[in-house]
Amino acid sequence: MESAPSYGPPVFRRILLKLSGESFCRPGEGGISVDEVSRIARQTARVATRGVELAIVVGGGNILRGASLRGNDTIKEATAHYMGMTATVINGLALQDALEGLGCETRLMTTIKMDEVAEPFIRRRALAHLARGRVIILATGTGSPFVTTDTAAALRGKELGVEVLMKATRVDGVYSADPEKNPHAVKYDALTFDQVFRDGLKIMDMTAIGMCLENDLPILVFNFKKEGNIERVVSGESIGTWIGKSARPTSPRV
Repeated sequence: MESAPSYGPPVFRRILLKLSGESFCRPGEGGISVDEVSRIARQTARVATRGVELAIVVGGGNILRGASLRGNDTIKEATAHYMGMTATVINGLALQDALEGLGCETRLMTTIKMDEVAEPFIRRRALAHLARGRVIILATGTGSPFVTTDTAAALRGKELGVEVLMKATRVDGVYSADPEKNPHAVKYDALTFDQVFRDGLKIMDMTAIGMCLENDLPILVFNFKKEGNIERVVSGESIGTWIGKSARPTSPRV
């Protein structure tokens, strides 16, 4: 593996990284870009080698988003959601190979049985993998239709006892409006959950936000497209937007 840039010590012991399907392709395109997968793998592998226990929830929108088939007379909506879940496995397999090519031990886990390519998600087994320094890649969401992978990330984050849910996006945090459409949009450095609900900020779906609120699981929204940003947020640098009841940690926890 290539030598890692110099960052401060990690301020988190265990994190969950949520990657949308769009993380796996070039902007405006679909499918899988080997370059994009390699870039994600390089950064996440370096985080893992620093002793951070890392779980990754992957989406599948670059291949198929179940909601996109809503309202047709041929494919039932529930079926479309299951199709979207299988798309997340394709992304998970790609990321697994990329990480293992860098010498990073991984386990791909699914909530739908696919014994030939992945392990079933069992909480105790997932925790054992994390304790052994393995990166776990979590695909197929919750295994149920009509539930987003954002909600799956919030659920798994609570189950696995992570300290923060890191939501990877194409912009450098949460804004008052879409910064790609409104040049006057204001970036927030920190937010409370109440502000997110009150202002209707589009961070994750509201079920996921509510689950994080109830379980006191902070969310960090950041731009993962910038090389090194995953490592920077793990080291406590003040990038992105922190959403939670408590302040963002800036020093290693004892």
